Amino acid sequence: METQKAPAFNHRSVLSRELIAGLNISPDGIYLDATAGGGGHSELILAQGENLKLIAIDRDETAIAAVKARLADRYPQQLSFWQGNFADYQPNGILFEGIIADLGVSSPQLDIAARGFSFRNTAPLDMRMDRSSGITAAEIVNHWKEVSLADLIYEYGEERFSRRIAKKIVQTRPFKTTTDLAEAIASTVPGKYRHGRIHPATRTFQALRIEVNQELKSLEKLIDRAPHWLKPGGKIGIISFHSLEDRIVKHRFRDHELLKVITKKPITAQPDEQRANPRSRSAKLRFAQRKVE
Repeated sequence: METQKAPAFNHRSVLSRELIAGLNISPDGIYLDATAGGGGHSELILAQGENLKLIAIDRDETAIAAVKARLADRYPQQLSFWQGNFADYQPNGILFEGIIADLGVSSPQLDIAARGFSFRNTAPLDMRMDRSSGITAAEIVNHWKEVSLADLIYEYGEERFSRRIAKKIVQTRPFKTTTDLAEAIASTVPGKYRHGRIHPATRTFQALRIEVNQELKSLEKLIDRAPHWLKPGGKIGIISFHSLEDRIVKHRFRDHELLKVITKKPITAQPDEQRANPRSRSAKLRFAQRKVE
């Protein structure tokens, strides 16, 4: 019988040099990659020592399959896996030298039309990172009240035309596809805004994705809990991609009783990386360290 290949999940990790340098990896340490994605950061960590161990977790089953296909045979004694939301992970007494998280939607999730994250191609309004559970974007746009939609788009999308967009959604629904929703949103905003640098549906789609996956609440929960999983002196590094995430990371690192902030200002991608990978331009990396008693 022919072995079934793992789904394609070709994701280019961002800020890899800075992340590895900031972790100051111990060659026999234990590390947690809370957002394994395509396995890029995990692979770089595993390469730092033969006795090093790493737990790779992700809520997306295709990401877990991709990391297994890429790394499991090469690191059978060093690498283990867990699928689920990083906010629900239980380390069962393990203390880590380092924890990393690369937040937000990955390149394959954006590029595979059927996932419904992008409006570039027609697809069902899904947007779930874990497709085995949870509400879809279609359920939100087709059933939420207008005021709730407007509040969501304003808060999570930072969209100044949120009221206008919510009204149009309610008047036009039901929506079945990403492109239908994007076209309806575009028709509501002023012409200058419609033909601006970003598509007028971008912020609304961000808001829906965040709500569907409970991204900000999960991030808050992770930062509240993860410092307890670190050894004294252990480090946590989080890469964010928009201001809502970065604000949470900044404030929660600063306010956590177990953490000492290492990066007063976020680390951003160097010009060569920005040229090679445009998605790295919005990435921000912050580090904190568990205090030594």
